[in-house]
Amino acid sequence: EVHLVESGGGLVQAGGSLRLSCAASGFTFDDYAIGWFRQAPGKEREGVSCISSLDGSTYYVDSVKDRFTISSDNAKNTVYLQMNSLKPEDTAVYYCAAEIPDLRYGSTCPRDMYDYWGQGTQVTVSS
Repeated sequence: EVHLVESGGGLVQAGGSLRLSCAASGFTFDDYAIGWFRQAPGKEREGVSCISSLDGSTYYVDSVKDRFTISSDNAKNTVYLQMNSLKPEDTAVYYCAAEIPDLRYGSTCPRDMYDYWGQGTQVTVSS
């Protein structure tokens, strides 16, 4: 059975850093695109970043460019989101998701038809 488990969230001061992990079981990342999303109370879910194992492409929403970095460790079947220079507006529940791209339409991030989702991890950034 496919499972995605996020970890690494917590409480940090503005300007601090966190590294989120998305550990997969039941499949490997070789044929998947992995996305990070976040949702703050009262707001729509927002796509934050994406990495495609098929073509190596990455994506970042403008608000996190130059602060967040997505990476993967295929040996550990884990994708990371390194978050630096955190701001209070980054506070949200962060989710990872996996998509099996339909190669007829390409495999480049960002993606919009994710197949599996994790349970989320809370990130809180204090002023």
